[in-house]
Amino acid sequence: MNVTSSVLAEEPGRKPRQPHNCGQLPFLIRRDGVWLYKGSPIRRKPMVCLFASALSRAADGAYWLRTPVEEGTIEVEDVPFVAIELEWKGAGRQQILCFRTNVDQVITAGPDHPITAQWDVPLDACDSAPPPYLMVRQGPEELPLQARISRPVWYELAALAEPGCCEGRACLGVWSSGQFFPLALAPRGCREVDDDC
Repeated sequence: MNVTSSVLAEEPGRKPRQPHNCGQLPFLIRRDGVWLYKGSPIRRKPMVCLFASALSRAADGAYWLRTPVEEGTIEVEDVPFVAIELEWKGAGRQQILCFRTNVDQVITAGPDHPITAQWDVPLDACDSAPPPYLMVRQGPEELPLQARISRPVWYELAALAEPGCCEGRACLGVWSSGQFFPLALAPRGCREVDDDC
């Protein structure tokens, strides 16, 4: 795949052609969201954003970079995106959480873009638990593309957490777009939470 090629739309009236399968492409998306091509970082952000828009994840877990002319699999260390910024408005059930990713995509958490966390750990063990993730997009018959919520944003979420209940267990979590997302088990003896469950 030519790294300088762009993702072009098919010409109107022409029969869409099948992209050429290039096999494994020399791309790697590091855990910190940096894209490498043949071992070197891609420094042009518009190029990274363009490639990110052509990314998908097949049902077998493989990440594919697909353009109208070429396609191939790429390596991803964790997930392809990182949520690096959070803005919120409202409170409680009316709260709206908007995340900006490292490719400048703005995602509003809610039923179509859930936040997932290993929440069934005590609050004091959250630092050692895996970070939460945000679903960015999902195509038909594909696995979702996710953004890892960066540590600073995770701390912001923790500051917004309030008591709730999930699967019959008292927890702390955040609301967005009318949906509650658990982040951690509630501390023992938290009556406000226990009463909710």
